[in-house]
Amino acid sequence: MRELRKIAVLGGGAWGTALALVSARAGRDVILWARDEKTISAINGTQSNPAYLPGVTFDAPFSATGDLAIAVSGCDTILLATPAQTTREMAKALSSSINPDTPVVLCAKGIERSTGALLADVLSDCLPEAMPAVLSGPSFADDVAKKLPTAVTVAAGKGEIADALSAALASESFRPYASTDVIGVQIGGALKNVLAIACGAVVGRGWGASAQAALTARGFREMTRLGTALGARPDTLTGLSGLGDLVLTCSSAQSRNFAFGLELGRGKPVKNLMSGGKLAEGVFTAGVAVDLGKSQGVDLPLSTAVDAVLREKIDLDAALASLMTRPLKRETD
Repeated sequence: MRELRKIAVLGGGAWGTALALVSARAGRDVILWARDEKTISAINGTQSNPAYLPGVTFDAPFSATGDLAIAVSGCDTILLATPAQTTREMAKALSSSINPDTPVVLCAKGIERSTGALLADVLSDCLPEAMPAVLSGPSFADDVAKKLPTAVTVAAGKGEIADALSAALASESFRPYASTDVIGVQIGGALKNVLAIACGAVVGRGWGASAQAALTARGFREMTRLGTALGARPDTLTGLSGLGDLVLTCSSAQSRNFAFGLELGRGKPVKNLMSGGKLAEGVFTAGVAVDLGKSQGVDLPLSTAVDAVLREKIDLDAALASLMTRPLKRETD
């Protein structure tokens, strides 16, 4: 099996830092690239990232740099942990710096807003000689950084690459399961963000645990319909990167998307939520997911309702009314 010894992690936020820690704990030679000089100085000086992971001191050392070429020089694989909507920009920046056949692992969850393309397709478009892979699953950066038990899915088109990535990242607290279903892992990660906004709004509005559970279950049905229409395997969608991630993010305020929905449900205007705070990828994904569903002939009523609320076309009460008064049908339809 191919051995991946040197790993470059791109992105100095909470998730990128947590993944750098994961890689270092697995015994890899790790370097993290970040834009922010304070983040770089903190990592190199005190082995911490207080701006994004307060209270966490690294138990496995790694270095940081602001020079992208230095970060990826000679690396065996790249973990791309920058926001989903910057994937094309980052891929173009890497085009002259990485060796052919280098696995580039997409660690953000979303769909490109401007084109409706899955992120692995964006990567292939900009880096045709690289090997796209995806890491996704029920995982909060803070939990991972604190060495709490976590399991995720790592997918690549070639099984041997997925196996090598899984082996390179595995440790006593982080268990990656290998997969070749790149589409399914991406769809699960992207759609759960949209549905988490909806669940957060339900909780914030005080509509009860029964409504939250129903929305999670019906949301999973939407995810399954869209995923299988695009070629995903059903077992992927019922696994860690689908149902597992959906359950986590639809039930915890640690999720940025759930927290966004929570404030929305409490009456905070969309424009105020958009102007500050942490990034909620589901905001960008909702409309794109709806368009993708239309292109595949797949009805996505929950995602459509979320998109309409985010665009301020309807309010939450109207969105709920539209969902509750849809024509009755059999559950499996």
